Amino acid sequence: MKVTVVSRSGREIIKGGIDLNDSATVADLQAEIHKRTKKFYPERQRLTLPVQPGSKEKTVVLGYKKSLKDYTSGNSDNLTVVFKDLGPQVSYRTLFFFEYLGPLIIFPIFYYLPVYQFFGYKGERVIHPVQTYAMYYWCFHYFKRIMETFFVHRFSHATSPLSNVFRNCAYYWTFGAYIAYYVNHPHYSPVSDLQMKIGFGFGILCQISNFYCHILLSNLRGPDGSGGYQIPRGFLFNIVTCANYTTEIYQWVCFNIATQTIAGYVFLVVATLIMTNWALAKHRRLKKLFDGKDGKPKYPRRWVILPPFL
Repeated sequence: MKVTVVSRSGREIIKGGIDLNDSATVADLQAEIHKRTKKFYPERQRLTLPVQPGSKEKTVVLGYKKSLKDYTSGNSDNLTVVFKDLGPQVSYRTLFFFEYLGPLIIFPIFYYLPVYQFFGYKGERVIHPVQTYAMYYWCFHYFKRIMETFFVHRFSHATSPLSNVFRNCAYYWTFGAYIAYYVNHPHYSPVSDLQMKIGFGFGILCQISNFYCHILLSNLRGPDGSGGYQIPRGFLFNIVTCANYTTEIYQWVCFNIATQTIAGYVFLVVATLIMTNWALAKHRRLKKLFDGKDGKPKYPRRWVILPPFL
């Protein structure tokens, strides 16, 4: 089989094409491209079938496990694929580890170290119980996220663009410092003891529920991330499409009930908007995939993310 690899502009990437045996898979082609170019390792490659300019045809992305024969027309032994460089990649575990590591370190720095002296506060700082519990709550959350990254989550895609590390770290680390500054501030005014206990008490329940939701989602995939889209079932997923986002949002609602800072509420609003956008997209995708036709199950009626509102 002769495979011609071209760029989106039509320029030939591998001069003369690549000769592969008839049983070759997309993964074999990617390995050969890497061998010839040295630079473009398989995770960096996105291979698609050519689409005519102006065509409304949907772009077909080649699945790395599939045979190249699946993408040829009839008995043809020739195949043209379009190559796109996705840029430097990192594993999702690396991405998540660094984005969660920042907040995990930053919050205790504001709690334990005399950082407020650099902001002009020379007096002795009185630490309120709510600030101590907030630090434990915060660190437990991000420690849990790191442990889930390595021992619970299963990823359908092996890698993410390196640029996402800087973007995600900027988001998490900046908000981590912003919230830590105000929650641990020497002039911080604590809420009542009852409000603190209600906030952190329900918040811990949400964190534990979130952990269980992640286990249920992980069980939908194989150890290598295979499994495709499935209907999540069990626990809160029986009533909410994205129960993992639901518990994530409500645990930050509880954190803000207990701490009451503008910084915390800004983070809550931004995070809610981001996760709601993800949840709506996933809900639409699942309803489209599981439409009850051609023997497929019909996606059940559920809240999207924020019962009883959405």
